[in-house]
Amino acid sequence: MHNKRPKHLALHHIKLPLPGLVSILHRISGLLLFFALPLLLLMLQYSLRSIETYTQLMSALAHPLPKLLMLGLLWAFLHHFCAGLRYLAIDLRYISNLAQARHSSQMVIVASLVLTAILGVELW
Repeated sequence: MHNKRPKHLALHHIKLPLPGLVSILHRISGLLLFFALPLLLLMLQYSLRSIETYTQLMSALAHPLPKLLMLGLLWAFLHHFCAGLRYLAIDLRYISNLAQARHSSQMVIVASLVLTAILGVELW
């Protein structure tokens, strides 16, 4: 048997379907949130310790780069939340066929981006 399959996959040439992309983004956003948790808890501690540390934290977060990082974390949270609701619906068998899975993947992407834009404008 002569096998013509490649030995090494070129991952940048593989086109994932949208549900696969949502799955990978769900994992990436969860990892981002996990690694950002110590920083977020430290920020919470500084905001609650005293008025001086609160004002220092607010002045540090007033710069564009920390705002952009917080916006990225906001997207990660919202995407992880929306995709988690999608997976819950799949587990409860509300989503049972391929068309519904593709549609719910589109809804997750749109909802997470729209909610990030709305909340980002409010918080910027």
